[in-house]
Amino acid sequence: MKLNYKRTILVGFAFFLIQCFWSAYDAIIPIILKNKYGMSETANGFIMSLDNILALFMLPLFGSISDKVNTRFGRRTPFIVGGTILAVIFFNILGLVDVLWLFILVLLLTLISMATFRSPAVALMPDVTCKPHRSKANAIINLMGTIGAMIVLGLGIVFKTSEVGKTEFSDYILAVTSVMLLALIIFILTVREPKWAQEMQENTVKYFGDKEAEEREIYGGGLSPEQKRSLILILVSVALWFIGYNAVISKYSLYATHVIKQDFNLTLIIAQGAAIIAYFPVGFIASKVGRRKTILAGVIMLTAAFFMAIFITEHSPVYLMYILFSLAGIAWATINVNSFPMVVELAKGSDVGKYTGYYYTASMAAQVVTPTLVGIIMDIANSYRPLFPYATIFVGLAFVTMFFVRHGDAKPQPKGLLESLDVDVD
Repeated sequence: MKLNYKRTILVGFAFFLIQCFWSAYDAIIPIILKNKYGMSETANGFIMSLDNILALFMLPLFGSISDKVNTRFGRRTPFIVGGTILAVIFFNILGLVDVLWLFILVLLLTLISMATFRSPAVALMPDVTCKPHRSKANAIINLMGTIGAMIVLGLGIVFKTSEVGKTEFSDYILAVTSVMLLALIIFILTVREPKWAQEMQENTVKYFGDKEAEEREIYGGGLSPEQKRSLILILVSVALWFIGYNAVISKYSLYATHVIKQDFNLTLIIAQGAAIIAYFPVGFIASKVGRRKTILAGVIMLTAAFFMAIFITEHSPVYLMYILFSLAGIAWATINVNSFPMVVELAKGSDVGKYTGYYYTASMAAQVVTPTLVGIIMDIANSYRPLFPYATIFVGLAFVTMFFVRHGDAKPQPKGLLESLDVDVD
């Protein structure tokens, strides 16, 4: 039983449009808050954490709700379609607002719309993919998301979002949301969720069985104590590396503009390009050596990249930051491809949405804390310079917790490279 690459790519359009939104959001919202409304870094960081505060409650909720939904379009598709349309409408309104309180209100409506379908969209991949193939499938899903983010970063260059003092982004938002709607149309026309989910369940029983499910039966259908311990350690690791990584993502547009005097769009495009190159090798490596070992290698690389970025100044050669962000992109791909599958590996088929919610609770809890915390540190230091030391410390701590994880790995696949990459398009 091979991974169906064509179906995985089509399912990936849901993540593609999600990443289009977040790439635009992370790039322009801090700039608008700073340039248009004159907010301090602490207040700016708090506003940037609102999406994560909402997600902390809404992602587990809507993940669990979608587990229980049964429509002729499937469990996840109705949330993806409805949430995307609402988010597109509110995001465009946001670009036209000039009053702070109204801006924050529309921003909240936009973020709520995104939160209603993020967990269902991510849960769709394991719904239609057999467990041993989920790292490779997640590599494709993340590749689709990265392509979406790169397109949006390219639009940022076209619309000059990194221009010093810029406050007007309505044309840029319209371009971004047009790309999102195009991805949604492709998703609606091609994805057949109920059929593909049923086929996955049948193929899982026929070809792979479920060792984790057998262990759960010993404990009355729940996780064993060792499985629970591993789940907690995975989620703590997720929180730690997101604390470090999201600090960079949420503040880098300001850091690049004021400290190293570089175009943040180009730097991030290079990082995303490096991630794209890494996705397929990382998925294959994980199927051979295991997800845990692969993640640990990614954490080491990300820590090293952030540590070396501490020493970059505006007088440093431009290519040095490009090299470091390329390393960070590869590292983040290595971590992301394998961490989510480790969590849902422990789920029953009927609980995938709930476990997806657990994953996002950990990541969003981290992202609730980190923009405000790093903003406070920057305000105290009266400098953007603490950004990379802060990120280095928290990502490094994730290595310690991930080291002790013992469950959630895929069974090694005894196949040759050519056979493992064979494409099933039926």
